[in-house]
Amino acid sequence: MDREPDRVYQPAEDSQLLAEAAVEAVAPGHLALDVGTGSGYVAATLAERGARVVGSDLNPHACEAASERGIPVVRANLVDPFRDGVFDLVVFNPPYLPTDPDEERGDWMARALSGGEDGRAVVEPFLASVGRVLAPAGEVYLLVSTLTGVDAVRELAADAGFDAETVATESFPFEKLVVLCLSRTAGTGGGDKA
Repeated sequence: MDREPDRVYQPAEDSQLLAEAAVEAVAPGHLALDVGTGSGYVAATLAERGARVVGSDLNPHACEAASERGIPVVRANLVDPFRDGVFDLVVFNPPYLPTDPDEERGDWMARALSGGEDGRAVVEPFLASVGRVLAPAGEVYLLVSTLTGVDAVRELAADAGFDAETVATESFPFEKLVVLCLSRTAGTGGGDKA
């Protein structure tokens, strides 16, 4: 496959912030899922800490890039193909930039960046489905931007049965990046075991 760098999201400040936050939550032997793995940078960082990591991405070029980095990867939409209740940790650096529908492009790089009109077009279905694949004590590390509306993401997480705690932030001239640790709200159960 002809894979060009401009078809795969390369590690940037957001990737580094997520990786640094997530390594604090992972332990050797944990099973982790890096959704939207892109180049596989975050997944590789977790693997270096002894986690068993799998990546998923819709982009076939990203799947190839992550595989070349040594990450087992599945071409998939979010968490669709994975079994219920198996992951100790799920990490996601989603497309979060608000994008005018009239300016949306269909190329892979645009898909890696565009979060729809409010920046939450991918975050919302992710939050609605990620609980199914989490182990009972599993956690989700989700990177969002103030451009996306952090409070709105917290509300979506609460609706999906998660408490959201800010575990890392980094400020830039036009936005603040925030890593949220999502854990199940007390009294909510996990998905059924498959």
